[in-house]
Amino acid sequence: MDAIPIHDIFVIGGGINGCGTARDAAGRGYSVFLAEMRDLASGTSSFSTKLIHGGLRYLEYYEFRLVRESLMEREVLWKSAPHIIWPMRFVLPYAKGLRPAWLIRLGLFLYDHIGGRKLLPPTRTLDMRQDPAGKPLKPLFTRAFEYSDGWVNDARLVVLNARDAADRGATIRTRTKVVSARREAGIWTVTVEDLRSGKTEDVRARMIVNAAGPWIDHVLSGTVGQNDVHNVRLVKGSHIVVPKKFDDPRAYFFQNKDGRIIFAIPYEDDFTLIGTTDEDFSGDPHDAKISDAETNYLCDAASEYFAKPVRPSDIVWTYSGVRPLYDDGATKAQEATRDYVLKSDGGDGKAPIVNIFGGKITTYRRLAEHMLEKIEGFLGAKGKPWTAKSVLPGGDFFDTGFEAQVKKLKASYGFLELSHARRLTRLYGTRAATLLGLAKSLADLGQKFGPDLYEAEIRYLVEHEWAVTAEDILWRRTKRGLVLSGEETAKLETYMNGLNHGMRNAAAE
Repeated sequence: MDAIPIHDIFVIGGGINGCGTARDAAGRGYSVFLAEMRDLASGTSSFSTKLIHGGLRYLEYYEFRLVRESLMEREVLWKSAPHIIWPMRFVLPYAKGLRPAWLIRLGLFLYDHIGGRKLLPPTRTLDMRQDPAGKPLKPLFTRAFEYSDGWVNDARLVVLNARDAADRGATIRTRTKVVSARREAGIWTVTVEDLRSGKTEDVRARMIVNAAGPWIDHVLSGTVGQNDVHNVRLVKGSHIVVPKKFDDPRAYFFQNKDGRIIFAIPYEDDFTLIGTTDEDFSGDPHDAKISDAETNYLCDAASEYFAKPVRPSDIVWTYSGVRPLYDDGATKAQEATRDYVLKSDGGDGKAPIVNIFGGKITTYRRLAEHMLEKIEGFLGAKGKPWTAKSVLPGGDFFDTGFEAQVKKLKASYGFLELSHARRLTRLYGTRAATLLGLAKSLADLGQKFGPDLYEAEIRYLVEHEWAVTAEDILWRRTKRGLVLSGEETAKLETYMNGLNHGMRNAAAE
């Protein structure tokens, strides 16, 4: 047993909170081992509404601390990853009989002034009879409010945090299940199973960070063996994707008659993303699917505003995720707090564990900083907080701007179509050049699997970003699944199976 090295921290879960914590801790000099049972961001973290936002509606539930922290994070995160995060303006049409105009103005005034906004433009009022934002909507909406928030490619945010953590020394293991965890002489011994090979091994660590998201109670009861396991309220949120409903780059914030809200957001150039729902969920979160009732709800809610209705037959893709909200006893799912809670057990000779309940993508970095305060309390301080002024892999071009970075890539690789250069820059930033390497032509990028998706990109994702399956690539790393045909998808699946088979044989030799 003594021959097994002892890590400082074992992180359970490869979502945004697990990867964000692993990155911060590794950057301060702690040794970190992270295990994710499936793919990075394969749970809640890739099923969000893709927003870096303060949460305007949370003001109604007096979540002022959460809103302020979220608002302050918008520009911090934008500067850290301008390839996958960018500002977006939101249009909130005024609808008579719902929230009064004075209440909306008050909320937006707070939104503008409590979060340290410096670069994002302030709120303004729109005449929808004159503004282009009114064109796709019914003519009865004559007035609207426009405010700032941000967009994020959520799955890539997770992967880039994992990549940076690994670059700083963390061990990141995907397709690795935590079978058991037991305390032995003040140290955790964690048994993990490689789900591809079936092999098990023991990993030792001074403490555990439980970032299992909606599976957190399951980990506590089934893996760690604790009894108090009713900490989270599982709430399903579903989204639909339809062909583009409007050309305007702005998004819409629609109020519904039941008091809930939905967004309609430009998505992947040719589509509109509409969501989300809020309903309590039971069962395995990986089995979450949109229901007919949710589909109808989203279509009906959007059709209240759009001049051309949204019909279920329009839908090209749906996704559903389960949010592990801290159970604060709220009556309705949409009223449950989106804030995070960190609870620890152990210390004084008993190997500690810190559990993450709740949270939202926008506050992941601040959650990680608060987690590091807990870690320091148990293990002692190492480095100082550092992520506020850091950049994620590929994001080191904020001062020059995104369009300049696209032009730079296009100039270096003249054979790329401008749309291809733009897509690669959106996903990989300055690391797109690493992906393209010494290529002088499209032929140098290898086999083509669909619209501007080539073998060079696939191999980069396998070698640098833990991609294993076609699903990892098409739906979490690139979203090319929206445009590939069934035949093209099958071709990629065959290629990935062959690649994985070859890698397993090489590892066995």
